[in-house]
Amino acid sequence: MNSKITSELTPAKIIEHLNRYIVGQDKAKRAVSIALRNRIRRRALPPEIAHEIMPKNILMVGPTGVGKTEIARRLATLSNAPFVKVEATKFTEVGYVGRDVETIIRDLTEFSASMVRRRMIEEVQTPARERAEQRLLDALLPKRAEKFTMPDFLKAFSGAKDDDDKEEEQPPKPEVTEADNRTRAKLHEMLKAGKLDNRDVELEVNDSMTAIPVFGGPGMDIMGINITEMIGGIMPKKTKKRHMKVKEAMRLLQQEEAEKLIDADAMAKEAVDMAQEDGIVFLDEIDKVVVKGGSSHGPDVSREGVQRDLLPIVEGSVVQTRYGPVKTDHILFIAAGAFSGVKPSDLIPELQGRFPIRVELEPLSSENLQQILTEPENSLIRQYEALMSTEGVTLTFTDEATAEIARLAHKMNSEMEDIGARRLHTMMEQLLEEISFNVPEMDTENIEITADMVREKLSGLVENRDIRRYLL
Repeated sequence: MNSKITSELTPAKIIEHLNRYIVGQDKAKRAVSIALRNRIRRRALPPEIAHEIMPKNILMVGPTGVGKTEIARRLATLSNAPFVKVEATKFTEVGYVGRDVETIIRDLTEFSASMVRRRMIEEVQTPARERAEQRLLDALLPKRAEKFTMPDFLKAFSGAKDDDDKEEEQPPKPEVTEADNRTRAKLHEMLKAGKLDNRDVELEVNDSMTAIPVFGGPGMDIMGINITEMIGGIMPKKTKKRHMKVKEAMRLLQQEEAEKLIDADAMAKEAVDMAQEDGIVFLDEIDKVVVKGGSSHGPDVSREGVQRDLLPIVEGSVVQTRYGPVKTDHILFIAAGAFSGVKPSDLIPELQGRFPIRVELEPLSSENLQQILTEPENSLIRQYEALMSTEGVTLTFTDEATAEIARLAHKMNSEMEDIGARRLHTMMEQLLEEISFNVPEMDTENIEITADMVREKLSGLVENRDIRRYLL
């Protein structure tokens, strides 16, 4: 076995990728890059030791809007891993009305299955198109008239001979002639060239079954049962005739044929393997299920119960899903919370031990906010410039303008609730509201946003405390 792994996803390369989308937060980026690299290292080890190496789960502590979710989401995208983001507040202790924590793993497996299914469908597009073309040719070519046969119940009254008695008297079915083959080949060439795209065709296509709502108490999904699929497997598939253009028919038939070519068992096995080996779960608002001081009374009684229910999943257990049992031992869990009213040490000790890596994310400075406006790929400034370009207008921001927007956003974050970079969205909307409304009727081709314009539009909002109560 080669002692050196060849993956290009080194920690430095991972951080370089994250820097394209997230400003600052070097400690958190460093922690997740090492966690992802350790996952790659584990795959290169012999099975007997790889089984023993568990992921080091991460707890991110920091105010809202500083990049906690985005770091986890971009990490999953970079590694092409199944990813699910859940809010801890959506779950309740077993015995209470609400979602069971095991649905986290089922949602992760569903996401994994959709990833595998998309890839498998892409792989069979060539044979699926060939099959779709043959079905279309069958529909486009004129059908030979079939000989009328008398129904069996009428034969009994008419005294007609049985089919067995006159089997030899029936004329043989007409064979496909050379002329038919030439016509079909010519139509096939025209179909491939797109010359038949606008021709009407009548097709028999599968009639998708309407989803049947199923009502039941919490926990009905414990075995991952899909009622619609069960009924669909018992009842025969329905088809219906539809009139459409050849181009649309090709797309529909190719999709149907691709679905038929997928091996459902192989898809389920790969989905389970991907979920339990590569899955990333982001547990947001974990601080909201923490009881201050560790006491649980009254309406807070189920909070500690949610932590206890999360414990076996994070530690490693088996969850039944519709694709098979999923082991959670090697799923990477990233928990996050502001922890403004409580401390990470208020988590139950067992759960604390399952998040050995803790990183604190820093509040965003004015310089950070200006970087967020301008530096990341598809930054907020670039988004608004692209929107205005659809109206034939070139929108530009001076450096002084972006600095002033960032300064005002930082001031509001420091004097009010700190919502991080989300403050920029509201301020940009306030700043460009009049331009966005009037730009379709404007004659100008260039609009420049200056620092004076920013102060004119936003200073009143920042200084007026009564208005700020109702705006972010």
